[in-house]
Amino acid sequence: MKELRRPARLTPGARVAVVAPSGPVPEERLQAGLDLLRGWDLDPVVAPHVLDRHTTFDYLAGADADRAADLQAAWCDPAVDAVLCARGGYGAQRMADLLDWEAMRAAGPKVFVGFSDITALHEAFATRLGLVTLHGPMAAGVDFVKNARAQDHLRATLFAPERVRTIASGGTALVPGRARGVTLGGCLALLAADLGTPHARPSAGGGLLCLEDVGEETYRLDRYLTQLLRAGWLDGVRGVLLGSWESCDTPDRVRALLTDRIGALGVPVAQDFGFGHCEGALTIPFGVTAELDADAGTLTLDEPALR
Repeated sequence: MKELRRPARLTPGARVAVVAPSGPVPEERLQAGLDLLRGWDLDPVVAPHVLDRHTTFDYLAGADADRAADLQAAWCDPAVDAVLCARGGYGAQRMADLLDWEAMRAAGPKVFVGFSDITALHEAFATRLGLVTLHGPMAAGVDFVKNARAQDHLRATLFAPERVRTIASGGTALVPGRARGVTLGGCLALLAADLGTPHARPSAGGGLLCLEDVGEETYRLDRYLTQLLRAGWLDGVRGVLLGSWESCDTPDRVRALLTDRIGALGVPVAQDFGFGHCEGALTIPFGVTAELDADAGTLTLDEPALR
């Protein structure tokens, strides 16, 4: 697995576009997020359809074509330096094939931030654009608008990424050891659902795989992991970082499953790494070469996430 291109870091006054590729966005949280971004001396602009609601399926932030058009227009606008997702939910897969990836590639690299359902777009940005992306808090997310740790880590990653080249989780080793590879991953359910699509990478081989999920019963987590194993997608993975499992089963039950399915890979595995659907979530760059020290609970990037 090769390292991807790093976008440029942000500077004061940078214009950032907020888009909603997935679920509907609460207006009050969006406004709170915009105020925070302005407080960082950024110039946030809201895409036209961010507050839309799909007329039939209320779990979607507007029509697929409109959500895709917002993302593409923001990405291809030369005045925009970064694209931040407003929230996750569901829907990114429905609009991914409506994007003009050639036009987006021609627009050049810029910062892209999101997590949860946005995992489908992290995969697409890696395979279609060859670009480093940031798995981090979203502009209208509860964690972003209310948690200082999440805000500070994302802000440092955006403006001074050399300050966060070592990401210390405070977690422990599920399987001890060190491993080097290129970071990738996201929400487990989305990675499993993405298999076989035009934007999914063929394998996590050579990678440091980051996994997390929310609100899933243990048998569902088992099914997703077993699907990845049976498909050979985990063959050659170098190490695994486990994030949050909010609103899943008890920690002991989830840990037992992860040990059963992931521990058998024979690679270092770090647990409780503090990214995903949890309070104070850390920002993890995808597409960079790094070293995982599972015993110390650290991920050290070879280079800053952004240029």
